[in-house]
Amino acid sequence: MSTSQAGVAVRVMAARVLDAVLHRGRSLKGELATALPQLADVRDRALLEAICFAALRRRGAYGAVLEAWMSRPLGPRDGDLRALLLAGLAQLDALELPPHAALSATVEAARTLGRPHQAGMVNALLRRAQREGVRQGDPAQAWPAWLRTRIGAAWPAQAEAIFAASAQAAPTWLRVNRQLGTRQAYLAELAGAGIDAQPSAVLADALCLAGSVPTAVLPRFAEGAVSVQDGSAQQVADLFALADGARVLDACAAPGGKSAHLLERFPGLALTAVDVDARRLRQVRQTLERVGVQATVRAADAADPDAWWDRVPFDAVLLDAPCSATGIVRRQPDVLLHRRQDDIAALSALQARLLDAAWAVLRPGGTLVYATCSLLVEENAGQIDAFLTRHVDAQADDPGSAFGHASGAGRQRLTGEDGMDGFFYARLRKAAG
Repeated sequence: MSTSQAGVAVRVMAARVLDAVLHRGRSLKGELATALPQLADVRDRALLEAICFAALRRRGAYGAVLEAWMSRPLGPRDGDLRALLLAGLAQLDALELPPHAALSATVEAARTLGRPHQAGMVNALLRRAQREGVRQGDPAQAWPAWLRTRIGAAWPAQAEAIFAASAQAAPTWLRVNRQLGTRQAYLAELAGAGIDAQPSAVLADALCLAGSVPTAVLPRFAEGAVSVQDGSAQQVADLFALADGARVLDACAAPGGKSAHLLERFPGLALTAVDVDARRLRQVRQTLERVGVQATVRAADAADPDAWWDRVPFDAVLLDAPCSATGIVRRQPDVLLHRRQDDIAALSALQARLLDAAWAVLRPGGTLVYATCSLLVEENAGQIDAFLTRHVDAQADDPGSAFGHASGAGRQRLTGEDGMDGFFYARLRKAAG
């Protein structure tokens, strides 16, 4: 395939992915998982991801442009064409690709999609965008009104910054495997590969890279020397102080990054990684194998310990609970398309069941860490307050300001703070018998 053909193929694929996400309710992560392996060149895969993420992050501004500039609105059967136009605008606006290449490949993609009669319109609209630019718009408008209201009520002083940060591309955070080398040594390896990185002053194992960096170019990634994991997720390990041989449960383990980090940090653990989705456990096993650690991996519902627990209490439990994902919108922009208001009550009920079940399998004197990538009080501070009311043998232990804003009995980092994702943390101690 020639370079020009590959460029057209990337645009066609971007249009199809965006069409599925925007108009058929599909998951961006799932669509990309299918599309990316079809591209042989790592640069083409990176471009496909960049186009899709940029188009979704700025879909409000691009939609306003199309509405203002088109004499007739696109119809319900024009989903792929609308998606292609968003992809074209993203290339010229957010990604600042060379205009000639972006224009010609996107126009040719219209023909490949079976829309030769609209190729001229695509060309005209994108040339106008090139001349006039695209207004930034209000990033808050990308959020559904009900969710925007909840964020504003929970974080009135920070809401504007949350919306703005959620519309930006996230940096790449790396976690250095301390079993296979030091952070300083890996920093030197990155420098040798021409990759600039900054060590975190807060996180012992973390390096931060500007923009998106494919794992294929990271030194010794396949050997497990380093993993990609946001700084907020890495900080979960800092909530634990575990003795050699401690029995630990990761109750909702997929995709396995936090289990792997705990085992890198505390290699003598007896860790059990449980997840209700048997298919996602394949990724957990692959993650653990790549970084060179071992755990017991089980497909089970952590909310129903009677079905799987051997009645031997755990010394510590990590519950990284299913949540609204409102703190990681910059990494999963389709959250704002798919999340529904009644999801929050259902998720809150599930979180409460998981918390109660995790508490039941924890030994007296043990530690339960509850975490979410949510910004919503119902899933975070409110959830922990209700738990403490139900369990008189539970006491919250404030992890301190390094984990974000005080929020009830826990701590909340907001999206973009310290370059990290939005995350909530609570550490709970069980009274000794």
